[in-house]
Amino acid sequence: MKYFTKEHEWLELAGDVATIGISKHAADELGDITFVELPEEDASFSKGDVFSVVESVKAASDIYSPVNGTISAINEELEDSPELVNEDAEGKGWICKMSGVSEADLEGFMTAEQYSAFLAG
Repeated sequence: MKYFTKEHEWLELAGDVATIGISKHAADELGDITFVELPEEDASFSKGDVFSVVESVKAASDIYSPVNGTISAINEELEDSPELVNEDAEGKGWICKMSGVSEADLEGFMTAEQYSAFLAG
């Protein structure tokens, strides 16, 4: 199950590993993505830290860590194919995986339905 933040990141938790990316809405708003600055593997981040930057033809946007954790994997495909974020933001366009995440860390996150309502205003 995917969870969303008000900053337009999504997270999917499997055990204590969270797969993280930006929402389809965020990717659509950014336009054609030309570069994704990936975080370093084994780096630790606190909730709210900038851990990635997504650049598009329109702007560069900081991506904030939605949880505390340590980067356990990065999506290396984005180095050569940043457009994957536009094509499949909530699937193949994931940015990184973080370990050390618990269900309790997801408090305040939105379900897909709640996120859709949030976008609708």
